[in-house]
Amino acid sequence: MSTYCEIAPGHPVHGDYHDSEYGFPQRDEAVLFERLALEIMQAGLSWEIVLKRRAGLARAFAGFDVDRVAAMGEADTARLLADPGIIRNRLKVAALIENARRIRALRDSHGGFAAWLDAHHPRAKADWVKLFRATFVFTGGEIVGEFLMSLGYLPGAHAPGCPVAARIAALDPPWAVAGTVFAP
Repeated sequence: MSTYCEIAPGHPVHGDYHDSEYGFPQRDEAVLFERLALEIMQAGLSWEIVLKRRAGLARAFAGFDVDRVAAMGEADTARLLADPGIIRNRLKVAALIENARRIRALRDSHGGFAAWLDAHHPRAKADWVKLFRATFVFTGGEIVGEFLMSLGYLPGAHAPGCPVAARIAALDPPWAVAGTVFAP
């Protein structure tokens, strides 16, 4: 079985994401929300399908602007479910809108999504999953694990010999902080 680091470099769909985004620490709220949204949309599908629909998802979900998505209502849901440029799954669309509302609430409780992540780091993946399930909707173990790896909160985004792994390590990702819990 091939690893992502073996198939993604140079690939027309996966290459850019692998080389410049996957595993790199991020703090921007729209980027964090997009990553959560993409992982939710991926459930039951291939990552390639999600990456191919990424531009359509960004357009449909207002560039992943949390306030604009949080304000979406039934008319917006109907519009989204009719949009062939996105993944049209009612549960996933509803989850993105609800999670935008919950991210907005994190501003009051923690100062924002990035601050909420930092306040709970480090922890084992199983503890992250429990926390996400208590805070968000449509966030199972695979979604949470990939979300956190994609942002550098959990290790494992890249194979040790992948050149991108060295670039990420130089950025001091959260998982590299002393005391980080690596247990699955």
